[in-house]
Amino acid sequence: MAALKQAPKRVNLAFQGGGSHGAFTWGVADRLLREPRIEIEGICGASAGAMNAVVLGSGYAKGGREGAREALAAFWGRIGDAGARSPIQPSWLDQWLGTNRMDFSPTYFAFDMISRLFSPYELNPSNINPLRDVVAASVDFQAVRDQCSLKLFVCATNVRTGKIKVFENKELSVEAVLASACLPFMFQTVWVEGEPYWDGGYMGNPALYPLIYNCQSQDVLLVQINPLTREEVPVHARDILDRVNEISFNSSLMREMRAVHFVSKLVEAGRLPADEFRDLFIHIVESEEVLKKLGASTKLNATKPFLQHLFDTGSLAAERWLDANFDALGHRSSVDVGSIFL
Repeated sequence: MAALKQAPKRVNLAFQGGGSHGAFTWGVADRLLREPRIEIEGICGASAGAMNAVVLGSGYAKGGREGAREALAAFWGRIGDAGARSPIQPSWLDQWLGTNRMDFSPTYFAFDMISRLFSPYELNPSNINPLRDVVAASVDFQAVRDQCSLKLFVCATNVRTGKIKVFENKELSVEAVLASACLPFMFQTVWVEGEPYWDGGYMGNPALYPLIYNCQSQDVLLVQINPLTREEVPVHARDILDRVNEISFNSSLMREMRAVHFVSKLVEAGRLPADEFRDLFIHIVESEEVLKKLGASTKLNATKPFLQHLFDTGSLAAERWLDANFDALGHRSSVDVGSIFL
């Protein structure tokens, strides 16, 4: 007698922000969408992760899994087209070295220096944001608000209070997504319903609690694009600043993961009631051997070959994760949260 077909396992996804490195998340999401054994319940994202989440949700609302894959591919195609028009490009020497960095790009260095001396209000008084048109062309927000069966959560940082703001499906708009991706040295503050917002990565990159409180699945799969650890100690000014930014954008995630670990240990020891405090199963898809080699400048590298490289890397990382850890879903964490985040 043939075995009964198993129902797909439900998971929640957590998408980090990281500029162009979000194309890695695109690759991971594409592979997961092709996996019939997995069903996505909720997605929380910040910055580029928020864009991936909302684009995926829009495509899913209109065309299911294939619609989501097509929407993500179209979105990153538009990012590549915008990148081709950007003055910030890898130099011929960067291209020859094949690092995908912009260590020798005069336009990148000029932008980096000027952005430290002048604010976006001075450099861009008309508040032109090329991401606005890309997001608007890529997302049907009415479908996201009214038709999307996925639970979407977009993180932004309130400039006045310093608190995190999580926009849910019914609240999502172009402005909400731009707020989540508003790096204050690059873009003017984004206002949503009278409140000012900066990049969500400052307070939640991404936040996990919306998935804990609003979703039934115990499994949270983090797509990690910001390295947590580096063996080498930076000594050059640019490398020091890059590492400071990495630590800052990982700090909120580190705190949440410590809290998750603490609660899980108390539930396991019987000191908290299991019917009131859920034991979360944490999973991570990453490719640190590739992403650690990329400096901060590559987050502004939106050339199509680089985006395709990140997509391929993400897709392969997801394939490897599925092969090694699919059976853990619904039963246990596939990573040692304590050793990684404590």
